[in-house]
Amino acid sequence: MVVEISKMKTALIFGSSGLVGNNLLHCILKDNDYKKIKLFVRSNINIKDPRVEIIYDDFKNLDNIKNTIIGDDCFFCIGTTKKDTPDKKEYRRVEYDIPVTIARIAKNNSVNSFFYVSSIGANSKVYNSYLRNKGQVEEELIKLNFTKLGILRPALLLGKRNSFRLGERLAQLIMTKVSIIFIGKLKKFKPIKAKDVAKAIINITKNNYKIKFFESDKLLELSKPI
Repeated sequence: MVVEISKMKTALIFGSSGLVGNNLLHCILKDNDYKKIKLFVRSNINIKDPRVEIIYDDFKNLDNIKNTIIGDDCFFCIGTTKKDTPDKKEYRRVEYDIPVTIARIAKNNSVNSFFYVSSIGANSKVYNSYLRNKGQVEEELIKLNFTKLGILRPALLLGKRNSFRLGERLAQLIMTKVSIIFIGKLKKFKPIKAKDVAKAIINITKNNYKIKFFESDKLLELSKPI
């Protein structure tokens, strides 16, 4: 299918070195809908494609990059763990301040669509700080009223990360062994491959779904060829 250049889009990707973000980048590189792909990264990334623009920033002062957050579809895949970020203030900044601020800048810059990798169980009222932060971000994104908003709530992600996480790796091994139990109402808790989440996100960009929240069972369904 030939896509008119004037109708092709610009993608903005935050977190392209992570598990979901990296898979998403490779999906977008294969997609004919995008004429330009902006990668916002903190460290060197080795990728050669004429459509890719790499924007380096440490995300300490987002005003430095606000004039570059211009495009059509913004994908936010940045996240951390308490092990990697033990300082509570810094953890909050990465998990809440950065995504909310970037979303506000994107909205102010007339970015139409925003896609956020959250988590199953995200809830602004729970005690668990990881899920609480995710839930609070979700609430702020809804307030911004993007033309299209996709909040992805995968369960345990399957795939190989650049950095080794022992706890996550053990959980992957255990959960894949017992995945047969995730049926009926439990389907949304079934582990999902990061590449399937990425494929589902691409599907969501192309269709107008009435729902804003996509949990693992729906993501798996949407990862299949249309």
